[in-house]
Amino acid sequence: MRKTSLALAVAAALVGFGTSAHADTTLYGSARVSLDYTDADSDYARGPNGVLVRTSVGSSAWDVFNNASRLGVRGEEDLGGGLNAIYQYEFGVDPTEGSSLNSNRPKWFGLKGGFGSITAGTQLTPYYNAIAIGDIFNSSKIFSGTSYLGSGYGLRMDNSLLYSTPNLSGFTAQAMLAVNGSCTPSDIKSTGGLCKLTVDNKLPGNLSSDIDIWNIGLSYKNGPFFVGAAYMSLQGDEFSDLLTRPTWDGDQWGMSAGFNSGPLAVSLAYENGDVNDLNFGDTENVYLTGQYTVGNGVVRAAYGFNTPSDDRLNIVADGNPVTLLQDDRNTWALGYQYNLSKRTRLWVEYQGQEADSDLAGNTQTVSVGTRHDF
Repeated sequence: MRKTSLALAVAAALVGFGTSAHADTTLYGSARVSLDYTDADSDYARGPNGVLVRTSVGSSAWDVFNNASRLGVRGEEDLGGGLNAIYQYEFGVDPTEGSSLNSNRPKWFGLKGGFGSITAGTQLTPYYNAIAIGDIFNSSKIFSGTSYLGSGYGLRMDNSLLYSTPNLSGFTAQAMLAVNGSCTPSDIKSTGGLCKLTVDNKLPGNLSSDIDIWNIGLSYKNGPFFVGAAYMSLQGDEFSDLLTRPTWDGDQWGMSAGFNSGPLAVSLAYENGDVNDLNFGDTENVYLTGQYTVGNGVVRAAYGFNTPSDDRLNIVADGNPVTLLQDDRNTWALGYQYNLSKRTRLWVEYQGQEADSDLAGNTQTVSVGTRHDF
């Protein structure tokens, strides 16, 4: 009883409502920490137009790493007539660096009923919900910009409105609009004029005078089978003649399919577009995953391949012509997870990347970690 009362008190403090409204509030969290070893064959620094370019032969390092640990509350209240108020306030917690509650994690409020749901805040995008079925590893370094083109703008979006349909015989659809207000300067002449960009705030406030980004997603689930499709579009028309990463007036789409039955699960995703931080211009990405459960153990594997439409870029930086090389990237990952209980696990995971360009080089990462959910 004391433990339940304490959880409700903490939830009330985080959410800010009266304690009488918290009969259906749940306090939850996840601690995810690993010891990582990374070996990179090249070091990169900010170069022309903010591009990461090769500066020297690479290096290796050990690090105690936080893998998206979080603390949050979620719940709902029955308003009568089939209508419910729903909410989630989730904060990133970094036990390795001692940072405070922060980050671009879900924080939203809305209404749910027979019409579906409408929510506002920072929330998972329709693009992620339809395409990212390959997000199965424990290390947050594996399912990143190399494996998933939507990691920057198709993951969680702040300043967003989201409509989700009810489940219609296995079909669900979502539509999201993100509007980020305004800031100075309102008349943008270059990417250097973009403002309000932070880790938690994905979109510039002066990208557009109305809708900054929109995306839609459709998925179908029937027994062990899943298929999804999604599309997103950035609305920065001022940048139509500029070479940027992402393309601020660009778009991106994807398709996915998965099978999950008994101990076996496999997935395949395809993406194509320029709303990502991986390459300049259009990029194609294919990502295949598989996992198999044996007793308390889970074996996972993945392979990804992405290729840019243009492998050589000619840009002008500080009045000087510069040529940058961007090339294909191959990634692969292997992992083993051992479940000590339903809430606690140990893992060891490996990821390798094969690339040779001015934007990326070969890297290898080994992660040994633990996770506890509560």
